[in-house]
Amino acid sequence: MTTTLLRGVLAAAALLALAGPALAHTTLEAQQAPAASTYKAVLRVGHGCEGAPTLKLRVRIPDGVISVKPMPKPGWELETVKAPYGKTYDYYGTAMSEGVREIVWTGKLPDEHYDEFVFRAYLTDSLKPDAMLYFPVVQECSGGKADRWIEIPAEGKSAGDYQYPAPGLKLLPAKATH
Repeated sequence: MTTTLLRGVLAAAALLALAGPALAHTTLEAQQAPAASTYKAVLRVGHGCEGAPTLKLRVRIPDGVISVKPMPKPGWELETVKAPYGKTYDYYGTAMSEGVREIVWTGKLPDEHYDEFVFRAYLTDSLKPDAMLYFPVVQECSGGKADRWIEIPAEGKSAGDYQYPAPGLKLLPAKATH
């Protein structure tokens, strides 16, 4: 019985060791959402840069994502960078031609801790269902270190093929409205 228990513990430890690198990436909690809907993005940051604490997190907002509203974090400064959209969008009867294109949180997240950074946005109907939408993230750390989660998979590739994949969201068909 003791040998069986020891084997089980060792197998679980091996699985956790293999899962570690996959959990280390900056990812989105909800990785699917319908086009033409409001999306709550929760970016999960699982570590610093090579042992250094995270001091700044920058998120670039892709085309077709509008009305971005980041959630403030206690102890962190919040900045948004506004710029024109590539086109004008109809947002519930209001024409929108510019808005938040980048979110920047500045604070301190020790390497041994995990945290989440949240924003809300509208995924326009110009986004194609079954496509992937990427939110490139730059994680700046102390000592001038940085992890650039900006790699967007080429045709026929997946995020798993890259060392620093951008967090991705699979677009689903828009929900029918009454």
